[in-house]
Amino acid sequence: METITHMLSLRVALIKPALALVASLMLLLIPAAATADPGDVQTAWRLLDYMAVDYGGAVANGAVTSASEYAEMTEFAAGVSTRLRALPATPERQSLIQRASQLQGVIARKGSAQQVAALAYGLAADLLKAYPVPLAPDKTPDISTAGAVFRQSCASCHGMTGNGHGPDAAKLDPPPIAFTDAERARQRSVFALYQVISQGIDGTAMQSFVDLSSDQRWALAFRSGSFASTDAQAVEGERLWKSDASLRARIPDLKTLVALTPAALAGSIGQVKADAVLAYLRRHPDQVMQQAPSPLAVARAKLAQSLAAFQRGDRRAAKELALSAYLDGFEPIEPTLSARDPNLMSRIEGAMGESRRCGEQHVSR
Repeated sequence: METITHMLSLRVALIKPALALVASLMLLLIPAAATADPGDVQTAWRLLDYMAVDYGGAVANGAVTSASEYAEMTEFAAGVSTRLRALPATPERQSLIQRASQLQGVIARKGSAQQVAALAYGLAADLLKAYPVPLAPDKTPDISTAGAVFRQSCASCHGMTGNGHGPDAAKLDPPPIAFTDAERARQRSVFALYQVISQGIDGTAMQSFVDLSSDQRWALAFRSGSFASTDAQAVEGERLWKSDASLRARIPDLKTLVALTPAALAGSIGQVKADAVLAYLRRHPDQVMQQAPSPLAVARAKLAQSLAAFQRGDRRAAKELALSAYLDGFEPIEPTLSARDPNLMSRIEGAMGESRRCGEQHVSR
């Protein structure tokens, strides 16, 4: 019996490594899932959105009106192409790369702002369809403007109260969504609403509102995501938010807030509390931003990290951090600074562009 047991043990000892080797070989034969780095997709999308909005400040009537702005447009268009080529292979990637090249060509020819906006917005929308990742606004949405935009663009179908019974609703098949449907609303994030507003829904009367600015679309998404909750819930949500530090730690920034559904939050704090907290925060997203560092602090921190990366020889990280310093730190306050001191704004913008180009030259060597 001992001999048999010993022989069995030896066979198991020999078989286990063999099985492990076979399993490893099988894994090598299975193609890895194409998973995009969310940071690359998000940055490409933000660059496209930035170009769509700001290109008009660089070129007018086929002539450059601001050399520094035009240099940015050229740099950012090239950056989008580079990021798209680095994404995992999908059936859509080659088309995205070709359209990014087309966008570069239009900018090189100093095409119109309308051409650039149409190409950039369309490419940004299709990028998210091909590589879905969460996004967030780069500054607090101005909810005070959302009511007027909703009345003008949405109320004819969805109704002023968001109940889906606007004056044109009866003509539509399928009927417009009722934002007041609490059960449905619990499954929706602000980001999901933003995507629908930006892209529309095929096969329905829901058109794309990409002609609205990104800020307006984010404000509309927050407004649409608030119809299913009551003012009383928002009042209770404010009490919970201000009295419970663990809640504030759970939702530390806008990126978390826009990706969060009431149903998901309910899994940790219960549905009643989740409904109340998000009723408050979707009406007052500035409360989340109050916890975040100021844009200038972000810019300073990212530039310091960029310099440190450059000094240790990590040129690629230095370039990415310098770009983040601009997009996450400087760009949100650019309009305010431009209104107060355009010369200072131009100098800072030029210096930050130079820091990015310096890193790019080292990366390309």
